[in-house]
Amino acid sequence: MPELELLRFYVLWFTFYTMDMEPITLLKNKRILLGVTGSIACYKAVDLASKLTQAGALVDVIVTSAAAKFVSPLTFRSVTGRPVFDDMWRLDGHVRHVGLGETADLLLIAPATAHTIAKLALGLADNLLTTTALAARCPVMAAPAMDGGMYQHPATQANVATLRQRGVLLAGPVEGRMASGLSGLGRMMEPSDLFGHVRLALARTGVLNGRHVVVTAGPTREALDPVRFISNRSTGRQGLAVAQAALDAGARVTLIAGPVHQPIPIGAEHIAVTTTQEMADAVCEAVVDADALFMVAAVADFRPETRADQKIKKTDQAWGLAIGLEKTLDILSAVKEQREKTGFPRVTLGFAAETQDAFEYGRHKLLRKGLNYIAVNDVTAAGAGFGVDTNRIALLSSAGLVEEMPLQSKTAVAERLVHYVAKTLNSR
Repeated sequence: MPELELLRFYVLWFTFYTMDMEPITLLKNKRILLGVTGSIACYKAVDLASKLTQAGALVDVIVTSAAAKFVSPLTFRSVTGRPVFDDMWRLDGHVRHVGLGETADLLLIAPATAHTIAKLALGLADNLLTTTALAARCPVMAAPAMDGGMYQHPATQANVATLRQRGVLLAGPVEGRMASGLSGLGRMMEPSDLFGHVRLALARTGVLNGRHVVVTAGPTREALDPVRFISNRSTGRQGLAVAQAALDAGARVTLIAGPVHQPIPIGAEHIAVTTTQEMADAVCEAVVDADALFMVAAVADFRPETRADQKIKKTDQAWGLAIGLEKTLDILSAVKEQREKTGFPRVTLGFAAETQDAFEYGRHKLLRKGLNYIAVNDVTAAGAGFGVDTNRIALLSSAGLVEEMPLQSKTAVAERLVHYVAKTLNSR
């Protein structure tokens, strides 16, 4: 099999066997124009086009003649289900570049070679992609991809600076191994990360645009000795979903997270913590100017009274089988006290993970902690709670039940919670 045909076969196999992206509200029916230029990183563009399509976007692809030598237009059409444009002068469309540029919500050029970046900086219009870029009335994003020292060359740096000055969004490049075998800055960002940058670009006019949102996620850990700790079963999925939903709504997000098992959402300011005290300190500092706090983390309520400096041995009779515990700091009570003095955060939403009488325990916690909302969930219910992708929530306010959410994805739950907090903020 010829080398290029082998590459195309690999691309098709890779794309169809990695289709696991769920639909995303932000991307539903958004028109994304993907420009693909001549780089070996074209194979990443196929994966990206697939991810965007699965997420609900309408992806139209412009393939330059150089890019078509790496990946055929048919490959892109196969994963997007939409026409692919590769010839400016075909007669089946009238003033094609204007139509494409006027109707897109985002023009994303990925990969963007040094040559294409230079043409964009100079305003050249010698093919359908560069002509469309001049006609575009939407945000433009470029994901540079080039080998060796090309990205660091003064000419490329000057061109990149020109594009930034004109408002073009640059995603990457990143450090890594290149096709030549060299390593350095110039590798195209991975599709999953670039996908996050696309979300950020489309969210800039969201309902939380200009707002600062603080989200906590994951468990905290309280050490017994250097190798053991007390914690809980939280994986951080619900908190990370809330952080992503707030980003999708246009917010500036500070994510304060204990040890979590999923990637941090692109665009969030991540503050990593371990103990309850560390989380409390970070939260109290972050909410000084915050519009909203989503306290989603499963915070450890107790910690050992004594922490051993060395690993506790089974033969250590001094410790025996009894472990003395003391209460940890109540973060929401500390936030309430601070809020009463400063007025920040403006809106607070807490979580109550319960195993019995969830509604009553949640209602008491709501009033005791002075929250605007509390999301109550029974973690013993099937499909809800820790370690799963779904949740079932009853959202309460001081006025009573706001919404009882059926079992659904944690992403959908997060979007509903962000909706209510945004509504409260924007009504003030």
